[in-house]
Amino acid sequence: MTASTVVFAGGGTAGHISPMLAIASATERLDPSANVSVIGTASGLETRLVPAAGYELDLIEKVPFPRRPNRDLLRFPSQFSQASRQAEQILQARGARVVVGVGGYVCPPVYRAAKKLGIPVVIHEANARPGLANRWGARQAAFVGTAFPNTPLKGAMHVGMPMPVDVSQLERDQIRVQARQELGLDTERTTLVVTGGSSGAQSLNTMITQALPDLLATGAQVLHLTGRDKEVRDAGGGPLATTGYHQREYLDGMHLAYAAADLIVARAGAATVCEVAAVGLPAAFVPLPVGNGEQELNARALVDAGGALLVKDDHFTRAWIERNLVPLLENPRLLATMQQQSAARGITDADERMARAALEAAAR
Repeated sequence: MTASTVVFAGGGTAGHISPMLAIASATERLDPSANVSVIGTASGLETRLVPAAGYELDLIEKVPFPRRPNRDLLRFPSQFSQASRQAEQILQARGARVVVGVGGYVCPPVYRAAKKLGIPVVIHEANARPGLANRWGARQAAFVGTAFPNTPLKGAMHVGMPMPVDVSQLERDQIRVQARQELGLDTERTTLVVTGGSSGAQSLNTMITQALPDLLATGAQVLHLTGRDKEVRDAGGGPLATTGYHQREYLDGMHLAYAAADLIVARAGAATVCEVAAVGLPAAFVPLPVGNGEQELNARALVDAGGALLVKDDHFTRAWIERNLVPLLENPRLLATMQQQSAARGITDADERMARAALEAAAR
């Protein structure tokens, strides 16, 4: 086995898997001899995304932490022990020298197995409000990196968000014209990109459609990524079509949208907030109105720095758009100031910072 056999643990959602794969790729760049594999569960997106990225995937049982006293609480100890044994067998078979965890249900059994085997653990926490798995795992970790500066994990270091190199190394000014051409946009017009993520955001779609006359009246064009099965339709039931308005359900390659945009409207997922800052793109964030408020926390530092606007979902109305987005689209100087403030907060080498921490832990 190579001295830098690195086993990653994480999964469930793209929010965990994307930074994990970015760190894995950086690990291989820094140490081409590294042996990299991933542990996940059968129920997460990792079953598709990890093999597609070219990494071997080992599976253990999914064991959620019970949130309240019920039958699951009684079954939890034995299920957790079984998953930990599975993780232990995988780590031994792989010859792991370090475990890199990014959160999700798969991580606690792997963290426990690593501790039993004396394997160092390196953790990345993507959210401003850390998840239960990483709060637990951070107690024993050799290194903890966070995407946001004020994440409450003891001993953590702010490293930024690991992201694909086509985003982190994006030179927007250099490829703006090319990106707009590839997306079928006018190369000269100020461009607003609207996205609710791959699944879309119906409230964003509705309000952008209502405010479309105001937005287009500025002379700007709108690229609207509606989300799968959320196509915006006109009164006749056909796809909404008007000059300056371009809609797609999904875009494979958000770096093109970032390059084409002068301003973006989006949810405030951790990856989106960090990517927007990394490429220096002014933004208006509309946090998802469910959960424990983590999306608003994700956006707060960038908003306070002047690189983005923040509006609650139920306040994102045509009137708000007219008061806040229309003036930005009409004034390039305002957008330029926001761009500078956004770029000043961006971190573009988080993937290599985390990979370096993992390789150093393996060497020790």
